Amino acid sequence: MRLLKSACHPKVNLAQDSTFKRLAARAIVLKGDLILMLYTQRYHDYTLPGGGVDDGEDIRAGLIRELREETGAQNITQIEAFGLYEEYRPWYKDNYDAVHMLSYCFTCQIDEKLANTQLEDYEIRNGMKPVWVNIHQAIEHNEQTMANSDKKGLSIERETFLLKLIAKELLTTEPA
Repeated sequence: MRLLKSACHPKVNLAQDSTFKRLAARAIVLKGDLILMLYTQRYHDYTLPGGGVDDGEDIRAGLIRELREETGAQNITQIEAFGLYEEYRPWYKDNYDAVHMLSYCFTCQIDEKLANTQLEDYEIRNGMKPVWVNIHQAIEHNEQTMANSDKKGLSIERETFLLKLIAKELLTTEPA
């Protein structure tokens, strides 16, 4: 899979920090210039559906599981590799200083009608919900959040980069 970007948070020292690897799968679901995203009220941002792949789980199986849980997506088909976003981020739990996050991004198709989500408790507490949003509006929204919010999560930079690349490479229409 092609490497889209490799990023290292300024607080991570790769020469000294203890790190562990975390695999994630992220879904790119387009309908014209609309993209299926997760809006998180706590961070006031849009992120691609997806998340951590369980130990021993195939990356595509993890993608399907996460997409179903977070958005209620059904009949997930035509799964194609888009690219890998690699990042090193601080980790605030025992035993490690940093996480080496590998986000495998895939395009796919789903049924138009979404079923019920199966969000985890923290996702519910954060006010996470699936939404179809114009990709250009999502980019603009995330850029405003990055510029104006002190509660933004670290993932918004990754998500905004990915949204811009998706718009550039996968959309056939220009922004209105």
